[in-house]
Amino acid sequence: MNPPPTITDPLVLFMPSGKRGRFPVGTAVLDAARQLGVYVESVCGGRATCGRCQVEVQEGNFAKHKIVSSNDHISPKGAKEERYERVRGLPERRRLSCSAQILGDLVIDVPQDTVINAQTIRKAASDRVIERNAAVQMCYVEVDEPDMHKPLGDLDRLKVILGKDWGWKDLLVAPYLVPQVQKILRKENWAVTAAIHRDMESSRPFIIALYPGLKNEAYGIACDIGSTTIAMHLVSLLSGRIVASAGAPNPQIRYGEDVMSRVSYVMMNPDGQGAMTKAVRDAVNDLIGKVCAESGIDRHDIFDCVFVANPIMHHLFLGIDPTELGQAPFALAVSGSMQFWAHEIGIEVSPGARLYTLPCIAGHVGADAAGATLSEGPYRQDRMMLLVDVGTNAEIVLGNRQRVVAASSPTGPAFEGAEISSGQRAAPGAIERVRIDADTLEPKYRIIGVDKWSDEEGFEEAAKATGVTGICGSAIIEVVAEMYLSGLISEDGVIDGALAARTPRIIPNGRTFSYLLRDGEPRITVTQNDIRAIQLAKAALYAGIKLLMDKQGVTEVDTIRFAGAFGSFIDPKYAMVLGLIPDCDLDEVKAVGNAAGTGALMALLNREHRREIEQEVSKIEKIETALEPGFQQLFIDAMALPNKVDPFPKLAAVVRLPERKAPAEGEGGDGTPRRRSREDRAARRARD
Repeated sequence: MNPPPTITDPLVLFMPSGKRGRFPVGTAVLDAARQLGVYVESVCGGRATCGRCQVEVQEGNFAKHKIVSSNDHISPKGAKEERYERVRGLPERRRLSCSAQILGDLVIDVPQDTVINAQTIRKAASDRVIERNAAVQMCYVEVDEPDMHKPLGDLDRLKVILGKDWGWKDLLVAPYLVPQVQKILRKENWAVTAAIHRDMESSRPFIIALYPGLKNEAYGIACDIGSTTIAMHLVSLLSGRIVASAGAPNPQIRYGEDVMSRVSYVMMNPDGQGAMTKAVRDAVNDLIGKVCAESGIDRHDIFDCVFVANPIMHHLFLGIDPTELGQAPFALAVSGSMQFWAHEIGIEVSPGARLYTLPCIAGHVGADAAGATLSEGPYRQDRMMLLVDVGTNAEIVLGNRQRVVAASSPTGPAFEGAEISSGQRAAPGAIERVRIDADTLEPKYRIIGVDKWSDEEGFEEAAKATGVTGICGSAIIEVVAEMYLSGLISEDGVIDGALAARTPRIIPNGRTFSYLLRDGEPRITVTQNDIRAIQLAKAALYAGIKLLMDKQGVTEVDTIRFAGAFGSFIDPKYAMVLGLIPDCDLDEVKAVGNAAGTGALMALLNREHRREIEQEVSKIEKIETALEPGFQQLFIDAMALPNKVDPFPKLAAVVRLPERKAPAEGEGGDGTPRRRSREDRAARRARD
């Protein structure tokens, strides 16, 4: 049994879960993970024989977490670990967490290939029908054989017949093909299929691939690189059918949970940008391998690639230093769409494949927001549409066919489980739904992977496979909203300690109180600090939305669209009770899934959609919250549940909201002058 931790003990942070804790020197990494509720698989019981408990030490200065992590801070390999490496082999940089001991501060990455209960990637493919007008066309021709009387080169005769049979003029040729043309032409008696790529009608077409005989296959990928997850679709360019889809955690999370912490990592580590660029490109190539293996497709039959990402992910993927995006005026290295050879940035597909990135809207409103805008089309609407992608950095688009405005809002990673005491990402065993009885104050919940509620017979048996491991984002929203509706917390987010006399679930926690959601292993509570973290995140988002509404001159919106994986699992009612979004008819609040990925699909399958979004992005008005003097007051008002000043009549018509307390003149959100100054400081941090 390890002695209780002290403030001087090494600090250990596990990624991608973000869970952390202090442990005495000599503690096994596996034991530390188990104490924090981090899932690290171990089949052999710590004997260093199964090899399932592999971890990696991330080296560098992680300023946000105040950790300098190094391989010197973990014990050298012992006899058991060396034996396993000698007999079974151990990948470079991997350690067996059952044998490795903590000697100093560490950032530990739990590789996803070792985890059975891995994060649930919730970015599903769209079922939308997209009119096909792809940039790639497969053209079968029979080329004239060489003639001594007509000394025209083989490649030139190929161009002539492509012009005659298919109307292609002024063809360019991918350089890698030139030395291969003669051999390919002769393999099937001068019958070949050429893959021709032309993005714009005004651009010269390229022969990007050439095959002997008839080849009636051509594929493309549409990929959304998110801060937390990467989602990819493999698509037939000939039929428009989604052949396979896959997702994976973004490995850059080991360098920082949110985009700004990754920029900080680049600033503080000379090789930081290169390491993160390599990490995301490797992850993309792994996903390509996965979707190709799933569908039985050769990755070299992929001829076109479309990518969307937020600005910092966009820059890191393209190999651009994102440092300028970490400070005002948040300058993009490039904002327009980009197109080049996929192999130039190491994407392992056809050597002639082209790669296209959608344009970025602004310094913190990226190509992913452009993809979502293309997908949902507020600029095609007569009604006022609010499009919100809730992530570590929320992106907001508001408008109709007359005018569209956009902004980003720094919500941070709280909605994804980070900064929450029992928080975690969505994975089997995570609590995803919560209800609290207003009379008894007793909770019930559901976990990912089990259909039953916790108060139903058979739940505990069904949950044994995964356990109940923590709270994921959708449940974090619901539990805070339910605590408000049941009177456990005030509109200012303060847990009512007086209710301890009424229920044993209100427990003291230092100078504040917590709510006991589950009394088990692990013990899951909602602390006062958890509620504050959610308030800060939701206030930043709501203040950004209100700024855009002010710019549009409207006091309400007609329709709301939640984009992104997280948005798909948010209950609109609870999002509104929390004050995450403005008052609206609940029937008009819809989750649209991975709209950014759908936008990438549209751009992949129809090149006219590329021109459409390029034109619309040039018209969108970008609002920088950091420069708006009204942001601070909007943020302060939004700290309350659902809001200190804004009415929610449509919500009140379907949900019984607690009676609102009117603050006295000069008082802050909870009726005290001190509170206002604290919220002022929080508002300034969110704005900056």
